Amino acid sequence: MGEKSRSKGGCCGWFIAFVILALVVGAIVFTVKKKFSHSGSDKPAPVPGPPGAVDQKYSTALKTAMQFFDVQKSGRLVDNKISWRGNSALKDGSQAKLDLSKGMYDAGDNMKFGFPMAFTATVLSWSILEYGDQMDHVGQLDAAQDSLKWITDFLINAHPSENVLYIQVGDPVADHKCWEKPEAMTEERPLLQVNASCPGSDIAAETAAAMASASLVFKKTDPTYSSTLLKHAKQLFTFADKNRGSYSENIPEVATYYNSTGYGDELLWAASWLYHATGDDSYLQFVTGQDGEDYAQWGSPTWFSWDNKLAGTQVLLSRLSFFKAKDISNSYSSGLHSYRKTAEAVMCGLLPDSPTATKSRTDDGLIWVSQWNSLQHPVASAFLAAVYSDYMLTSQTPKLKCDSDSFTPSDLRDFAKSQADYVLGKNPMHMSFLVGYGDKYPQFVHHRGASIPADAKTGCKDGFQWLESSDPNPNVATGALVGGPFLNETFIDSRNNSMQTEPSTYNSAVIVGLLSSLVTTSSAVQSFT
Repeated sequence: MGEKSRSKGGCCGWFIAFVILALVVGAIVFTVKKKFSHSGSDKPAPVPGPPGAVDQKYSTALKTAMQFFDVQKSGRLVDNKISWRGNSALKDGSQAKLDLSKGMYDAGDNMKFGFPMAFTATVLSWSILEYGDQMDHVGQLDAAQDSLKWITDFLINAHPSENVLYIQVGDPVADHKCWEKPEAMTEERPLLQVNASCPGSDIAAETAAAMASASLVFKKTDPTYSSTLLKHAKQLFTFADKNRGSYSENIPEVATYYNSTGYGDELLWAASWLYHATGDDSYLQFVTGQDGEDYAQWGSPTWFSWDNKLAGTQVLLSRLSFFKAKDISNSYSSGLHSYRKTAEAVMCGLLPDSPTATKSRTDDGLIWVSQWNSLQHPVASAFLAAVYSDYMLTSQTPKLKCDSDSFTPSDLRDFAKSQADYVLGKNPMHMSFLVGYGDKYPQFVHHRGASIPADAKTGCKDGFQWLESSDPNPNVATGALVGGPFLNETFIDSRNNSMQTEPSTYNSAVIVGLLSSLVTTSSAVQSFT
């Protein structure tokens, strides 16, 4: 009996030792594989199919983010889904005999700024064109198209003749002296315009990009509306091109809020969208010819934002290199190659393990460029990375070369997820910066309508009691993506801290694009037409 017991114990000991050894070896192999996984093999990953399994985290976040567009709507609200919002700004544009009542308020104020509003429409269009199937899979496509049309209806009316574009509704100085709900506004709402004698190539071209991209969104469902949008887009591009000048140089007062650092990027962005919408080679000639040489900054990665469209243009034109190279004249191939190479440089800068990785990020890995509205750049960057990843997957491009190293589409997707997850709560503050998502999110959002009780009767000045109140907002600005954390990953939840707690409509566009890309497993890239 005793001998048998010793034998059993010996076998057991050897077994345990073997298991431990196997675990140690397995851990080493896993670590090595993880360290070098981005190099991957030369074999491309399988081409993705239709939208797959839904990731509930991103699906819920997308449904949340989409609601902020309804929060920001101006005009006579149809099928209003926000209980504390109502009709507002119904007379906007009346002094010019125009109906400019639609559109969306820019941020936490009651202004309509045309430059970021047009950018919002362009990015929302792009998101629908790339990921409309995934939006539809989780019931958000109709909402996205409705929100887009609310903006493009405004943009159409803001362009009453070929060389006139109304670019702003409201006086920001007067607006910022008030703290009131948009429904209660009684102040004058003056208009600003650009025209042939006071040009604004940047804002006219961005509006052209918005209309050209939206024309593709509505091409099948509403061809008449699509044609109208395309007509305006062509006219606005011609206006922007033939009457060159910066809107914030010609109208200096707008520089306080949305100063443009140049118009070349918008001209290239607009021409790129017009080529996709029309197939007209003259637009391809524009982006690859002298204007590309002058403005594209080939070889120099930039950040994608409402002010700088270059990185977005490079990724968008890479679409042609990935999928339409055989159909495009050789005379354009060199220029398109330069856009593609620069897009690759942008991607290499974003990937944290890349030899050329940007150092512009927090300790926890969030891309961080600006203390004002710090989340715009990481979310916009992640959206571009997700799009580029799907271009690579669908075209069976196995690797992205970054100096001596190489990376796979899944590396780009992992980066995109890391930025989305940070926004949704995987951060040192354990806070979601998307209002209404998760258990902990900002309660003191810098937003007039959200801060004032729905039944309060306030005028211009007495509403400031709600700005100064120590109570959380009585209304939840659901879907608002606030400014975000500081570089040291701190966040002060205060209505007076507009740098961190003010949301914006263009933030909503980029977060909707990013979440739409992640809401299901990667789906195959489809033709815009």
